[in-house]
Amino acid sequence: MAEPFTLLTAIAAPLLRDNVDTDAIIPSREMKSTGKTGLAGGLFAGWRYLDAARLPNPDFVLNQPEYTGARILASGVNFGCGSSREHAVWALAEYGVRCIIAESFAPIFHGNCIRNGIVPVALDREAIAALAGREVQVDLPEQTVRCGDARWTFAIEAEAKAMLLEGLDAIDLTLKHRDAIAAFHARDRAQRPWVYLEHPHA
Repeated sequence: MAEPFTLLTAIAAPLLRDNVDTDAIIPSREMKSTGKTGLAGGLFAGWRYLDAARLPNPDFVLNQPEYTGARILASGVNFGCGSSREHAVWALAEYGVRCIIAESFAPIFHGNCIRNGIVPVALDREAIAALAGREVQVDLPEQTVRCGDARWTFAIEAEAKAMLLEGLDAIDLTLKHRDAIAAFHARDRAQRPWVYLEHPHA
């Protein structure tokens, strides 16, 4: 389970690039396991470091003191495009990112965000330009983003919102219906008992 998301106030680190793909988010050479941990160091490795020894690139936004440890990223069109690797979202989450505000998201990446506790907020380019680099408040229950006196609303599907508010992944969401699942199995066992017979191996 992810940490439930309700209200987040943080600086929106300006990663103002279009088509940020998953290989940029976590290069394949940084994927050394199938687990969700140990990936934060490789986040944006091609941009974040100057060499294989991981000398920090001072020009990259997350290496600038005011944006180190960013909880919110502000970006452009088609964020998370490329391969469907969920490692990209795992790396972002382990680093501490809880919200990405972009003009649009690749569909698979968008779904991976929902399942891993990261709120994908789609706003227009003008709004993103206004909030990038500034303190932003993301209110998931109200589906609003505030920055100074400005306020924007964003759309999110009801099921995705519920998962983020409660910190649920797809399995957790299914298990919320465990009583209904158990009732179905009981009815089915009564109606089709032969399905549940244990057959010895031949």
